[in-house]
Amino acid sequence: MKGKIQQLPFYYGWTIVLISALGVFFSGPGQTYSNSIFIDEYIHDFGWSRSEVSGIYSAATLCAGILMMFVGRFVDKLGQRKMMVIVGSVLGAACFFNSFAVNIWMVAVGFFLIRLVGQGGMTLLPNTLVPQWFIKKRGRAMSFMAVGSFASAALFPVLNAWMIEKWNWQFTWQVWGFLLLFFFVPAAFFGVRNRPEDIGLLPDGGMDDGDAHQDIAMRPNRPIAEEDWTLKEAMKTASFWYVLICVGIPALVNTGITFHLLSILGENSLSPQTAATVLSLMALIGFPISMVSGFILEKIKTNLLLAFIFIMEMILLFLLLATKSTAAAVLFGVVWGMANGLERITLNIIWPNYFGRRYIGSINGIAMAVMVVGSAFGPLPLGVGFDFFHSYTPVLLMMMILPGAGFICALLAKKPVKQKSPS
Repeated sequence: MKGKIQQLPFYYGWTIVLISALGVFFSGPGQTYSNSIFIDEYIHDFGWSRSEVSGIYSAATLCAGILMMFVGRFVDKLGQRKMMVIVGSVLGAACFFNSFAVNIWMVAVGFFLIRLVGQGGMTLLPNTLVPQWFIKKRGRAMSFMAVGSFASAALFPVLNAWMIEKWNWQFTWQVWGFLLLFFFVPAAFFGVRNRPEDIGLLPDGGMDDGDAHQDIAMRPNRPIAEEDWTLKEAMKTASFWYVLICVGIPALVNTGITFHLLSILGENSLSPQTAATVLSLMALIGFPISMVSGFILEKIKTNLLLAFIFIMEMILLFLLLATKSTAAAVLFGVVWGMANGLERITLNIIWPNYFGRRYIGSINGIAMAVMVVGSAFGPLPLGVGFDFFHSYTPVLLMMMILPGAGFICALLAKKPVKQKSPS
């Protein structure tokens, strides 16, 4: 297998990008855009209230987020290949478990499992695998992998709705379970390799050093120089905490806006159809921006682009306050899509760029935990604020403090320099 991979006419890292894109795509069963299609079915079939279903979903998400840091540590210990097989298998089994749910406790367990290994694990693993294979071309590789994310967000709601209408929600869960166990898991088992060095290759394929035509056996079997930080070492740097804040703020703000968007626009006499258009427009604009942002990050400092994203988020909140017409809503959707497209790649690439490849599972696991917990709490301030003020305006104004703080943290989050221990 090793020799065959070395003889391929292309760098095997691009196969890793393809499998990683599949991994992000199959995180779909654990994502809110997929689960939202099942909520009304549970309410109708079991007679539960929307508050009950929403409450257990939020609680399951919170518990899953807290445990994500441990998943990251297992990635470093076992490697991405084994973990992809394990996580993919557990997610497939969880889909089948959800199809047999008959009471609210089974649904709660099912939500917890799919949020932990779907939203969490199946997103974390590709984001730690691709950086192992690319350093100089890491930006573009992460952008290409993001295609799986956009395809997932676009297809899962539509396919779920179609399968539920044609068959039922139980069969829909079983379809995703079958595809995970019999398509994705074998692809991960046979196709994934943890690092290029494991099979005699170098990150980026060695193309940038002018040795594209040199026989692979003649190249030194070592990675391109990149400083590797342990989680403990990274946590001692101020940049680690600044970036962590930068991860949590967009998760909270974006989830809160998404959750309450219909109501926020409705307060300004805009229809639910307008809100749906804004969400679609955000995804449509975000896709090409994500593709471009990877190439941009190969040219400029990561934290500077991150600071620019927070400026866009402040503009975003101002636009949301001023969105009182369809034209303004379209402008809001465009800016939101641009900000999300840039943010999606920047927050994934900053961890390996700053702290290396070797312990990226543990480090990115903490970031994923903060992101999931942030998304769990996102809807709360806007919901409580609306009940208290009977308007979203005061809360949206107060929320502008968050991207302002993110902007400052991004500027302060310069790439750390590892102090060499005295010999």
